[in-house]
Amino acid sequence: MSTPVPPSRRRHLSAPGAAAPRRPVDQAKVGRRAVRRRATGMSAAEAAAALEEARLQQHLDRDREDLAGSDRGLAEVAEWERIALLLAATGGVYDPETDAVVQDELAADRRAAQAEQQRLQEQQQLAARADELAALAGAGRLNRTVASRPGDEAARDLLAQRGDHRHPKVDNWLAQALADHSGHYADPAARTAAVGSLPPAVRAHAALLAVLARTGAPAADGELEFAARLAQVDPAATNALAAWLDRALVPTDPAGKGGTR
Repeated sequence: MSTPVPPSRRRHLSAPGAAAPRRPVDQAKVGRRAVRRRATGMSAAEAAAALEEARLQQHLDRDREDLAGSDRGLAEVAEWERIALLLAATGGVYDPETDAVVQDELAADRRAAQAEQQRLQEQQQLAARADELAALAGAGRLNRTVASRPGDEAARDLLAQRGDHRHPKVDNWLAQALADHSGHYADPAARTAAVGSLPPAVRAHAALLAVLARTGAPAADGELEFAARLAQVDPAATNALAAWLDRALVPTDPAGKGGTR
């Protein structure tokens, strides 16, 4: 069996003006896989000869600025060295299917691909939810009849990042849900997580709405819009007002002892 000479890496240079890939190509991985394809079926002696050819090619490329020290060239030589040592120790011919290093790498690639697929699906779901909330807000239908869901905070952030003019309505809806402990905010853990996932103005709005609800005074639609405006201007002052009202609403001890109950 003749020993194939690793082809010059000059053929793998990007053509001038070629469109850049969305993600950088892992040239080292490309080189290793090319070596494995060429090495399949080789004996130890043939792999050793191919290793010498690869080293010679690397030596010839040392004066080329575009090739000297390239990730692919170094990876190819290293892979030929690994395969030559493997065959010297095990005998037989090279088969990637029985190479533990190759199989581990393929398994890692599969896991990475699955994780990337899941990430893309989650992004699509988030975008769809953001679109849904924006559409409801635009139609005037984003109210207490719409239950909040886990992840709505991220959908709110996406709308804000887009500069969507409807995102303040989504903020008001989330504040109302947080104040009411409705939707996914019925779960105390979700309310705790909201401290880190919602902006201060939304949390302050929710705090003021919650304490205003304790007064028992009926409020017509839109009558409490001032709470959102206060929270947007000064969340800290809004929280202070909510805390003061909360204390003021505590009933006085009927026995007249000056305490509260």
